[in-house]
This record gives sequence, C-alpha cells and structure tokens, in this order.
Amino acid sequence: MRTFLACIFVTAIFVANSRYANGIPNQANSDVAQSPTPATTKISRMEEVIQPLVAKKQFMGTVLVARGDNILLDKGYGFANAEWNVPNSPKTKFRIGSITKQFTAAAILLLQERGSLNVDDRVNKYMPDAPASWDKITIFNLLTHTSGIPDFTGFADYVSLERLATTPEKLVKRFRDKPLDFQPGENWKYSNSGYVLLGYLIEKISGKTYAEFLQENIFTPLGMADSGYDSNSSVIQNRASGYTPASTELVNAHFVDMTIPFSAGGLYSTTEDLLRWERGLFVGKLLSPVSLKEMLTPFKNDYAFGLFVAIMNGHQVIDHGGRIPGFDTALIYYPEDKLTVVVLANIEVDVAPKIALDLGTLALGGKVGPLSQH
Repeated sequence: MRTFLACIFVTAIFVANSRYANGIPNQANSDVAQSPTPATTKISRMEEVIQPLVAKKQFMGTVLVARGDNILLDKGYGFANAEWNVPNSPKTKFRIGSITKQFTAAAILLLQERGSLNVDDRVNKYMPDAPASWDKITIFNLLTHTSGIPDFTGFADYVSLERLATTPEKLVKRFRDKPLDFQPGENWKYSNSGYVLLGYLIEKISGKTYAEFLQENIFTPLGMADSGYDSNSSVIQNRASGYTPASTELVNAHFVDMTIPFSAGGLYSTTEDLLRWERGLFVGKLLSPVSLKEMLTPFKNDYAFGLFVAIMNGHQVIDHGGRIPGFDTALIYYPEDKLTVVVLANIEVDVAPKIALDLGTLALGGKVGPLSQH
C-alpha cells in the first residue's frame, strides 16, 4: 500500500528533476471566443494532452491555465464523485497534498515579519524539551529540508497508524527521538517531519491552531473561500472523492485521517483559489518583498521555502506537486511570464506534474513530446 506522503515525495522529486489582479472570470474559457486563431489552436493542443488521459481513466479532475489576467483554460474532467456521476468543475475542492508546504512556509514568514520568530532561530528556542540531537537545527533547516530529521512516513509503523487520529504533539513524538539522517545543513532530504514540526511551532508561537492561523492570515485576506484544512468528519461542499486505479476499474482510495498530514499535506483547495494564491503571493498582497525573496531563494537541490525554484528552457519555474491517497496535484508558476498552471486530480495516478509541464510548455508557445510518453 502506498502512503500519502511517500507519494508526495515522489511527485515533488519528479518536478524538481524535470526543471521545470485577483478576480477570476465565472465562465470557464471566457476569453476563448474572442481569442485569435493561434490562441484557439493552443487551447486545442492542450485538450489533446488531457483528453487521451481522461479516456484511459488516467486523469480526472480540474485544470486551470492563466497568463496574466487571461484565463486560457479553466475546466473540469471526469467525476468528483464517480458513484453518483457528479462532474468535476472549477468549483470542485481537492486535497492538495504537499502543495500545503508553501502555505506553511508563508505562515512562518508572516510570523517572522511580526517579530514572533526568526527563521535562523534554533528550534529549541521555542521547544525547550527538544532532544539534544536537535540543538543545531534551525527553522531555516526545516523549511529547506536540510534538518536531517527522518521522514516519519517512511517508518515501519506508518501504515498501521495512518488511519488513526492524532495531535501535532503526538506526531512530533513519532520522530523526535530518532537519529538524524545527517547533520543539519550538510545535506538535503525531503522530510515531511520537518513540515509537521513547522506546523507545531506555528501553533505554539501564535497561540492559534494551524487551521485558524491560515484561515485568518492567508485564506480570508486573499479571498480564498474554497480552501481550508481538510477534515474527515466535516461536511465540505463540493469536495471531490479520491480514487485509485485497480485493473480496468477505479476503486475508492484508502483512508487516511487528515490529522496525519497536518501542515505537511493537509489542505484542500480549488484551481481558482490556487490562482488567487499565486496572484496574491507574487504581487505582494501577503508578504513583504524581502520575505518573498527569502521564500523564493533556493538553498540545496533547487528547494527554497516549500517550493522548488529552477530554470527550465530559459524560463524561471516555481513549483510543487502533491500526492495523497486518491489525489495527485501540481502547481507551477512562471514568474517572468506571469503564467500559472494548476492541475488537481482525484485519481491517484502520477500524471498531474506531467500534464502541468506540458500545458506550461504549450502556453509559452513550445512543443511537447508524443502523448505516448504519458
């Protein structure tokens, strides 16, 4: 059985190695009717990337491609609920997996701007009972996956505990006494434990729950009304069900209690809300220019704070992917081109990052390889 955050790791590494005005029109593809023939052709080519995967049941979900204020593609494919034939739409809410990490990173920077912490502070400043092996670990190390703290999703007991509700304190206890994989700052290794610890620190320092802090300081200010911290018990309107392939059929994804992914992968959102996030973040509506620059400066392995930052085909690319049972996601931003690509899938097949990269290439006027490469 594949675990949710192990899958997040695979997606994030794939994207890294590949190098790759707020209002949103209510009507999908609102600019298509007035677009010149080249733009219409470009959109048709995007559909040629997506539709074969839909036909093969390798993709269902929602896709958004926006360049500046122009929405090139904003559309749902397949079903949000396959049992009731409820179609996916731009309003469908998906679990976004490790795309969550950039929100956690932004929350840390907001606390830094307010003087509540400094990313160069050692963790034990806010956690006096931290083990001695953590003495040199800084918040910066947690943000950049250079802490050496082992990833708890790879522990032998992870699968047996995945279904059980927990608390941030109990999550931290799972890895606090484990030996470090390396000395802080000396290497890079993707670790969900580090981002769980960041969420724990956000709660401890702010005096609010992680969900409350993000709602009050990120989602509400940016108008992200369709985003939040997911819950297994709450009724959340327009939330997609997650599926995994089994032979030629789809089956319901296995259960994970959403207290487990926490600040490493516990959020849900929509394509349109993630566009609001990109626009708000990169035009300075959330962070100061200094904080934004800090967030986007890679340290090791092209990883900055909750984001990969690299150059692909002469374009700067800022991205992250996410995987969680039943869901596969990708969010890519090309800052010099003001191009956003969002792919949210509610079928756990590793295609969202590939679709996103192809759509980004097409939007920039490039060519993509044969569909058989998918």
